[in-house]
Amino acid sequence: MSFLRTVLNDSVVIHPPGFYIIGFQTFPYISVYFVFLAFVYVVTVLFNGLVICIIAFNHCLHTPKFLAVVNLAVIDVILNTCTIPSMIKIFFIKDNFIPFNLCLVQMFFYYTFGTLESYALAILAYDRLIAICFPLRQNTINTMQNMSCIVGLTWCFSLGITAFATSIMTRLSFCKSLRVFSYFCDYAPVFRLACNDYSLQWSTASLLTILLLVGPFTFILLTYVSILLTVFRMKSLNNRLKALATCVEHLILVAIFYIPLIAIFTIGFYLRLIDPDQRVLSLSLASCIPPCVNPIVYSLKTKEIKIRFLALVRKNKISTDQHKRLGELFK
Repeated sequence: MSFLRTVLNDSVVIHPPGFYIIGFQTFPYISVYFVFLAFVYVVTVLFNGLVICIIAFNHCLHTPKFLAVVNLAVIDVILNTCTIPSMIKIFFIKDNFIPFNLCLVQMFFYYTFGTLESYALAILAYDRLIAICFPLRQNTINTMQNMSCIVGLTWCFSLGITAFATSIMTRLSFCKSLRVFSYFCDYAPVFRLACNDYSLQWSTASLLTILLLVGPFTFILLTYVSILLTVFRMKSLNNRLKALATCVEHLILVAIFYIPLIAIFTIGFYLRLIDPDQRVLSLSLASCIPPCVNPIVYSLKTKEIKIRFLALVRKNKISTDQHKRLGELFK
């Protein structure tokens, strides 16, 4: 096998042509799982695309809340696009080789949009915090300009930290196994194949875990502590229930995204108590399902989006009926 050699700090760094992704080896009916993932991807693109179009073409929805919603929808589409088509190609079509540079690109996009997904949920929690705890000052605190700055900062931060994490992978030499035990070019399974010191990459992976999961999740918990304290101060039981009802969908999204990932990273990544194949399967599900479920649970159940979605359906139905009548007239 020929290797690309580059000089870095007076030492030879060996970069292979690429890697072989070898997850899901012990599951007998894994092809059924990838048919399921193809369905998940179609639903992800269709429903998130619908949410993006509804918000984009209705000027009355151009508010800070729906900017946060459309931000989540865009991230959902890109996150599943980073992995599901590649997984189908690798495991269903049995083409499991990925070139070295493409491996780094996939790694960069996956972790960038995984981080952004986490921060998007934290932004939605912030929106609920302002709406419930500061209702009289909501329009002055949570403006379109402020929300745009928050969303922009999370994108810049995620792109920057992931670019650094991915760039330091080029310092590693790969002179032994090129078999990555995962469902994509995953960060830790790749750097563990290196034959030189990868302590910097290990520290970066730990930092990414904190920034990706612990930080936003802690912020969301603190947000809901503040929300609950405000709700319990309300005198009217009806007002309490209304305020809490606006948080239910968001709490479902938080549970679907964070609980499986925290469990997998804690038990599988650090304690290594899960079978490797089960860890890969669990992590793939935990990564692919939330972007599919998010628009159904949160966006399409939001009153304003639901009204415009139903209006769009009725409009299309009326248009179809009119075409049918015109067709009958000209027969």
